[in-house]
Amino acid sequence: MKTIAPAIPDISRRARLQPASPIRKLVPLADAAKKRGITVYHLNIGQPDIETPPEFVKVIKNWNKPVLEYGNSKGDFNLINKVTRYYKRELGVDLTEENVQVTTGGSEALIFAIMAVTSPGDEIVVFEPFYTNYNGFAVMAGVTLNPVLTYGENGYHLPSSDEIERHINSRTRAILICTPNNPTGTVYSRKEMEMIAELCRKYSLFLLCDEPYREFIYEGESFSALYLKDMEQQVVVLDSASKRFSACGARVGFLISRNTEVVDAALRMGQARLSSPTIEQEAVAAAFDLTTDFFQQVAKEYKKRRDLLFRRLCEMPGVSCEKPEGAFYLMARLPVRDSEDFCRWLLSDFNVKGETVMMAPGAGFYASPDKGMDEVRIAYVLGVEKLDRAMDILARGLNEFSGK
Repeated sequence: MKTIAPAIPDISRRARLQPASPIRKLVPLADAAKKRGITVYHLNIGQPDIETPPEFVKVIKNWNKPVLEYGNSKGDFNLINKVTRYYKRELGVDLTEENVQVTTGGSEALIFAIMAVTSPGDEIVVFEPFYTNYNGFAVMAGVTLNPVLTYGENGYHLPSSDEIERHINSRTRAILICTPNNPTGTVYSRKEMEMIAELCRKYSLFLLCDEPYREFIYEGESFSALYLKDMEQQVVVLDSASKRFSACGARVGFLISRNTEVVDAALRMGQARLSSPTIEQEAVAAAFDLTTDFFQQVAKEYKKRRDLLFRRLCEMPGVSCEKPEGAFYLMARLPVRDSEDFCRWLLSDFNVKGETVMMAPGAGFYASPDKGMDEVRIAYVLGVEKLDRAMDILARGLNEFSGK
């Protein structure tokens, strides 16, 4: 009797649609290069090389409780109180415990926010290029991103209200922005923020504002969505300890809103995943005691890196970019047809004296097809000497690649 092999069940449509991160998808090529003895300068990922503050590290080293227990699903209340005091001290914004939900990184804050304000089939307006993982979060939530294109020629600032309004329809539930912006470094002005708020009020939309880089501004000033008038019930701010304290591996973030129904929904989602990292929350709480001077010194270092990177890129034939106003990212247009092919080639077939560069291909920062094909996002998270060397390698690589 012939044996019939059982049919293998198919994975879900959601699983097939989930995109790979352009920031991390080339990691196997980088790992292979390192195994060949190649030094890779990582400009692909926003992992700062600024040392994590000793106030944070001290808590980790001195932690001596006999049992590592679950934490409260809402978050450590000492940390929550430190967060509310930080917002009062640095932004002049009054918050209570009811307005804050601790999350497992800023990524979970974004996922919770999207799932709290949308239903499957809904749409969110975003401005591209945007943080690539918004694509993945939308797939998880079963919603569609409706992209509004911005242009490097005007520093990736927002288009007119009329242009944005054309992307709002009966399925739109929210507008999602990031300021200072990842990946462009754009800092939206008060006028731009108020324009978005007016559209949200007109169409009864939530405003999701991703603000983890607010300490890193070099031109202009940060205007938090929490400052917007008559938007208390519509604004949801997403924040993170990762970049502020150079503690990306801690995975501690925050969802903040005066709409307690949104925060309560996030709490119930938090209960489903039990709790965020326990020890790291205690360490982040200690880091929040750092003064404004700490952030100013870090911002000064990033500005120095930005200025070097911008100057070096502008010196390269065929490369164009805009000077970022904040964060620590830059979008650059290269003289190549497909930046992913170029980024792969840098890792697999090219090096200068045993060194090469890793960048994030630009297409993954768009939702529209065929956009960003000749762009890369560069994270200036290396010290000036290493960054300068990386630019030497990139210039050599572009010259050699163009002759292929």
